[in-house]
Amino acid sequence: MEKRRNADVIVETLAVDGKRVIDVGCGDGHLARHLAKFGARVLGVECSPRQLAKARAAEAVDSVEIVEGVGQSLPAPSGEADYVVFFNSLHHIPQAVMGKALEEAARVLKPGGLVYVSEPVAEGRFFETCRAVDDETEVRALAYNALRTCAALKPVQEFRYVHTVQMRTFDAFRERIVSANIERESRFDANRESLRALFEANGTRTDSGWAFEQPMRVNLLQR
Repeated sequence: MEKRRNADVIVETLAVDGKRVIDVGCGDGHLARHLAKFGARVLGVECSPRQLAKARAAEAVDSVEIVEGVGQSLPAPSGEADYVVFFNSLHHIPQAVMGKALEEAARVLKPGGLVYVSEPVAEGRFFETCRAVDDETEVRALAYNALRTCAALKPVQEFRYVHTVQMRTFDAFRERIVSANIERESRFDANRESLRALFEANGTRTDSGWAFEQPMRVNLLQR
């Protein structure tokens, strides 16, 4: 598969200049701020207190608003968004409400608006490293099934590529893993040394730290 950067793929796929974007599961707001650089007006929605604190501690951007909320009940009016983005977040939504989250995306979209779903595929060295802490094989499959069975949206396009995940240190890897799910913290720390060995075995050493290849899948759906 072609090697591409996640940040490049989304702005090459979506014409975000002047558009209203809702970023579901926005984490620390990194993607929202990135899209704003290309002219988007972004509402970031996040439920994790830790991630919300990071997002709110970052330098404010006029065209970015970060709010507390969940994908299955978006804090946004109907028909206001040009795009709804699930960037590595759909599989974090509870299985019982994954379909509801996609229905909510359809609700807040303008007619003809697009849903952009970027999900890491359950394969590759980065996945195998993360899997030792939390095996997401099943939830990623469930997220994909939710996409394929959503009646409120019609599929437009699906494509894959390989993204290179860059990590400066093992501690940066820990922070990334734990920040997505606080329940991982105790499991990570209980197996810290074996995880360090796995991290170094699966990663490639670079001048700036460590690199891991992660296959990605993007699905575009339309209201």
